[in-house]
Amino acid sequence: MSDRSATAPGGFTLHRVVERIGIHNISLLTALIGLLLIFGILRGDVFFSTRNLLNIGMGVAILGVLAISQTGVIVSGGLDISVGAMVGLTTVATAMTIQATEMAGLGIVAGLLVGGLAGLVNGIIITYGRINAVIVTLGTMAIFRGVAFILSDGQSISIFNDSFRWIGTGRILGLPAPVWILLAVVVGFYIFLHKSIVGRNYYAIGGNPIVARLSGLNIPRYRVAIYAVSGVMAGIGGILLAARTGSGQPISGSDGLELEAITAAFLGGCAMQGGRGTVVGALLGVAIIGVLNNGMILTAVPTFYQMLAKGTLLIVAVFLAEFRLNKA
Repeated sequence: MSDRSATAPGGFTLHRVVERIGIHNISLLTALIGLLLIFGILRGDVFFSTRNLLNIGMGVAILGVLAISQTGVIVSGGLDISVGAMVGLTTVATAMTIQATEMAGLGIVAGLLVGGLAGLVNGIIITYGRINAVIVTLGTMAIFRGVAFILSDGQSISIFNDSFRWIGTGRILGLPAPVWILLAVVVGFYIFLHKSIVGRNYYAIGGNPIVARLSGLNIPRYRVAIYAVSGVMAGIGGILLAARTGSGQPISGSDGLELEAITAAFLGGCAMQGGRGTVVGALLGVAIIGVLNNGMILTAVPTFYQMLAKGTLLIVAVFLAEFRLNKA
């Protein structure tokens, strides 16, 4: 009788739905709904207003781009702690180029190139220098931030270009342009990571690099490439930040982004050892962090306690990721 109930059409459909979405993603959705209910009860008059929901979308756009690229790096068995510094460096490069040429397009190209080159430097040092990714990106985080301060002389660089500013403040069909850019990145990276042969190879490299090498994969080339891609994504984040603030900032706005991006990736199901993680999970992790940040601000939680909450969330995310891995 129990066998018949297990194969009943309704139960079968429910099982298929759960399997399709994933138990972990359902857990993230439950946590997100819980946060929405809590902050809705505490500040429902403001929290669920259209203006505030759009603010949340604007707030998570840059973080979302970084978290998704961080997912790709972690899946391949790496880690990039320098993304926040790369964002700051990119804003400076973008602002300086636009200020010198008065051309938004050249500023965007400069930002993408600087981000890509920074990521390429990370990948080359990690891969061919055979140095731990955490150590390398900790070092380059300080280097990139130092270069940004040197180029800007420690000052913000104003951007007076309306077409460029529209990238950060404009709207399409009622949604902020940065949200559309995030959605485009999500779709593109989802296809790349989950549907392409290259993306599947990254999972293979992170899951078992020895088997991947014996299968004929050029692991050094793949690893350099994924860090370069991470740099380009940081460049996109920097462009969005510069367009939103109207300036190039060597640190303001980018400080702490690396912590939140890594937290979102681990919340999304990434494993420290690599080989696990999804774009959808990372996006849900970003949504949780965005709602949490916004809710804490609306409920006037002191800044120091906000830092405490974010640090605790990272530890919990890594713990859960390792627990799932050991249980599997």
